Amino acid sequence: MKKMAIAALGIGAAYLMRNKDARGKLMKQFESLADPLTSKKGSA
Repeated sequence: MKKMAIAALGIGAAYLMRNKDARGKLMKQFESLADPLTSKKGSA
Protein backbone atom coordinates (compact mmCIF):
# COMPACT_ATOMS: atom_id res chain seq x y z
CA MET A 1 0.00 0.00 0.00
CA LYS A 2 2.77 2.43 0.90
CA LYS A 3 4.65 1.67 -2.33
CA MET A 4 1.50 2.38 -4.36
CA ALA A 5 1.04 5.73 -2.66
CA ILE A 6 4.65 6.71 -3.31
CA ALA A 7 4.37 5.60 -6.94
CA ALA A 8 1.18 7.64 -7.41
CA LEU A 9 2.85 10.66 -5.86
CA GLY A 10 5.82 10.27 -8.19
CA ILE A 11 3.61 9.96 -11.26
CA GLY A 12 1.63 13.02 -10.22
CA ALA A 13 4.80 15.03 -9.65
CA ALA A 14 6.16 14.00 -13.06
CA TYR A 15 2.88 15.03 -14.69
CA LEU A 16 2.96 18.44 -13.01
CA MET A 17 6.59 18.98 -14.00
CA ARG A 18 5.69 18.45 -17.66
CA ASN A 19 2.27 20.12 -17.78
CA LYS A 20 2.43 23.85 -17.14
CA ASP A 21 -1.35 24.37 -17.28
CA ALA A 22 -2.02 21.70 -14.65
CA ARG A 23 0.69 23.19 -12.44
CA GLY A 24 -0.93 26.63 -12.69
CA LYS A 25 -4.38 25.29 -11.87
CA LEU A 26 -3.04 23.46 -8.84
CA MET A 27 -1.26 26.57 -7.57
CA LYS A 28 -4.47 28.61 -7.94
CA GLN A 29 -6.35 26.00 -5.90
CA PHE A 30 -3.76 26.14 -3.13
CA GLU A 31 -3.82 29.94 -3.13
CA SER A 32 -7.62 30.05 -2.89
CA LEU A 33 -7.50 27.50 -0.08
CA ALA A 34 -4.85 29.50 1.79
CA ASP A 35 -6.56 32.90 1.39
CA PRO A 36 -9.32 32.34 3.98
CA LEU A 37 -6.79 30.90 6.42
CA THR A 38 -4.41 33.85 6.14
CA SER A 39 -7.20 36.43 6.36
CA LYS A 40 -8.48 34.89 9.62
CA LYS A 41 -5.02 34.98 11.17
CA GLY A 42 -4.44 38.56 10.04
CA SER A 43 -7.68 39.86 11.52
CA ALA A 44 -7.20 38.25 14.91
